[in-house]
Amino acid sequence: MRLARPGGLLIAAVAAVLWAVNMTVLQPLTEPGAPWSQISPGNNTYWARDLRFATIVAVVVGLVVAGRGDRRWSRPAVLLGAAWVAADLAVDRADPTDVAATVLLAVAGCVALAALATVLVRRHRGTPVAAPRRRVLATAACVAGVLAAVVATIESPTDREPELNPAAFATGALLVVAAVVAALAAAPAQVRVRSWLALGLSAVGVLGVGWVRAVEPVQRTLPQVAVGAVLIVGLSLLAWDWPDGRPDWGRHLLAAIAGLVGPMGMVLVAGLVTLVLRVGAPFTALAGNPAINAADSDLLYSLAGLLAGLGMSLLLARPPALRDEPPARPGPVPPSVAPGS
Repeated sequence: MRLARPGGLLIAAVAAVLWAVNMTVLQPLTEPGAPWSQISPGNNTYWARDLRFATIVAVVVGLVVAGRGDRRWSRPAVLLGAAWVAADLAVDRADPTDVAATVLLAVAGCVALAALATVLVRRHRGTPVAAPRRRVLATAACVAGVLAAVVATIESPTDREPELNPAAFATGALLVVAAVVAALAAAPAQVRVRSWLALGLSAVGVLGVGWVRAVEPVQRTLPQVAVGAVLIVGLSLLAWDWPDGRPDWGRHLLAAIAGLVGPMGMVLVAGLVTLVLRVGAPFTALAGNPAINAADSDLLYSLAGLLAGLGMSLLLARPPALRDEPPARPGPVPPSVAPGS
């Protein structure tokens, strides 16, 4: 994919700006206004945190795409994502709210991305260009696709839906685009039909995220399952090999079944595991926010979506249809030579 590097960096930069706006505009809406001794936050109180963590995942996916899955880019991208989460907790604790803080955080995020990309490009200048690591790119696509479906269903326990809806839609749409670009970068050959398929899948995915947000929260399960299944099937169509120039519909039927059952099932399992381990509580405490009351749960939906995406990648990023090298075309069979001739 010729535009993998600029496309991936653009996705990461947009994610950095969304993160900054979320931190200074949306996060204060979730902060308690009364003395903390009188407050007992409940389920989904810190929905802005989940949206921010999802944008950090989009930053990592964008950098992985920019490096075409090469480990020399992927490993620093993951490390930057971890450092970004730590910075998120520190900034959240400081409670920035004004326009100057928004601009400062957005610029700082973009500068960090530019600095990392510059270092990586200069360090590996003159080295042979490696072939795309297709399975790494497909893994990134799975993570972004599943997380987009999860982000689309995030709720608010208060009357903040007017602010949550556009933020969740923007984050989910960005993750859809990131997933499609990563899958297209994993494709063995850039042919026009795959490009049109990528455009169509992006449009359907973004509309699907909007559909989920438009539905009442109690009715979002079926739309969420449908959007997740469509994204998984579409990503497999983009990334997998096409024998004889056509999709292997048998394999994609299996991908459709996996897309219907796998993402939401894995989200449920991952959510239960993180709930039992109380993973969300330390993040809440480190950010300086009041703890969720004992009757409710401090669940990190973004982490559950990330783990579910990695789980789906074990199914969709490891098949024979996704080899790092495109399959060689069989040559003509030489004629047999009779003995003694």
